[in-house]
Amino acid sequence: MGRLDDKVALVTGGARGQGAAEAELFVAEGATVYITDVLDEVGQETAERLGDNVTYLHHDVTSPDEWSGVVTGIVEQQGGIDVLVNNAGIFQIAGMFDTSMDDWNRMIAINQTGVFLGLKTTGLSMRERGKGSIINISSIAGLSGAAVAHAYAATKWAVRGMTKSAALELAADGVRVNSVHPGIIETPMLDEFGSALPRVKERIPMGRTAAASEVANVVLFLASDESSYCSGHEFVVDGAMKA
Repeated sequence: MGRLDDKVALVTGGARGQGAAEAELFVAEGATVYITDVLDEVGQETAERLGDNVTYLHHDVTSPDEWSGVVTGIVEQQGGIDVLVNNAGIFQIAGMFDTSMDDWNRMIAINQTGVFLGLKTTGLSMRERGKGSIINISSIAGLSGAAVAHAYAATKWAVRGMTKSAALELAADGVRVNSVHPGIIETPMLDEFGSALPRVKERIPMGRTAAASEVANVVLFLASDESSYCSGHEFVVDGAMKA
């Protein structure tokens, strides 16, 4: 038996990287998985690679209408959504003085508003069913300051706060909400560090970066019934960086 047998999961930003790793693990554990993204070609290829229990949908997480369409469509097809992973996000190396208003607004729209819309749209459906697990992907930048990534840190702190507020709001309805805080993970997002990456890796006490699958294992725990009494908290995957 799989740890997610008979569950329906929605993973945003699932075309590649961490989201794809989460989707792969979910389907291996028995879930029916929908991955969404704006990278349509890559997303379709990922869905085909992961098999018949994975469906790709185009989805701009900054759009309320697209959130409504995605959630409504899945609910009509499957009867409900058991797990939402708010994984879609972007990263940019830029301090406060180097962050333009366009950069700031784009970061807020994807990393923060996208999570809010996912909580609101999917959370309403879960509340009506009386069950569900929402996992918001934050970052270790949501646990402390990040001088080189001002806007990114601001959004990841916001995700942490929204997680706690939503957990309180939905607790009586049987819906759990938690945040996961990855450290330095081997995904395409690392390209943003450029030549600074070796210095960043030197700060990891475990002496190595993490595979995306190591984050996915924590997300799997929160998606499963094994975490039935966990809600409103941070789960850190960082090789002891914040210890």
